[in-house]
Amino acid sequence: MPDLRVGCSGFSYRQWKGNFYPEDLSPKQWLRYYATVFNAVELNVTFYRLPLARTFEQWYGETPTGFVFLLKGSRYITHIRRLLDPREPLETFFERALRLQDKLKVVLWQFSPGFGINKERLKKFLALLKKYPVRNTLEFRNRNWITDEVIGLCRDHDVSLCMADWPEFIDDLPTTADFVYMRRHGEGGDYASDYPKAALVTDAERIRKYLTAGKDVYICFNNDARGFAPKNARELMELLKTG
Repeated sequence: MPDLRVGCSGFSYRQWKGNFYPEDLSPKQWLRYYATVFNAVELNVTFYRLPLARTFEQWYGETPTGFVFLLKGSRYITHIRRLLDPREPLETFFERALRLQDKLKVVLWQFSPGFGINKERLKKFLALLKKYPVRNTLEFRNRNWITDEVIGLCRDHDVSLCMADWPEFIDDLPTTADFVYMRRHGEGGDYASDYPKAALVTDAERIRKYLTAGKDVYICFNNDARGFAPKNARELMELLKTG
């Protein structure tokens, strides 16, 4: 039975207080509360810095059995080093990230718009990822990466192409793995807009097709700036229940 995970890109937002989190709820309880509503969370903090091992262990302990984490890979690997000699940075990243144990399901590797195609570095990177017991998805922000050869490499390594609705609307991509990963950044990429029902209906239809084809699906809303992410995620969940 294919697995469906719907969540938000993060959970620790003050602007969610009152419209998602109860006003009197302590921030220390936010993750526990979030996990009563959603079955997955994507964490962007791991892109900017690597939390302490005990932080990952704390997240594991604060969430119920069956809840999953989706982590954004380190920008040191993707943006600063641009996949050059990634072996040691990957070991450092996963040594801590794997403290999430079975709750760590996917790592999202986002490439910057200025990082043009480099097939040799990608080949080596994908080969190194194979040693870690998690799924991986690539969010390209430069269309030059979308070639038959890159698509083939991703298929060979069971790595998915992240379907993101911004920038450049690199969204309707081929499936290259046994799962699909979707990100919603807000219309126009403003991280703050409220998706209209028509957009959510379209996503629900696509998700049903992927599930019918036997693909697990992860979808995360990143339009968190004004608190629309949890609203739209719940609306999508309702559409998928009733559709």
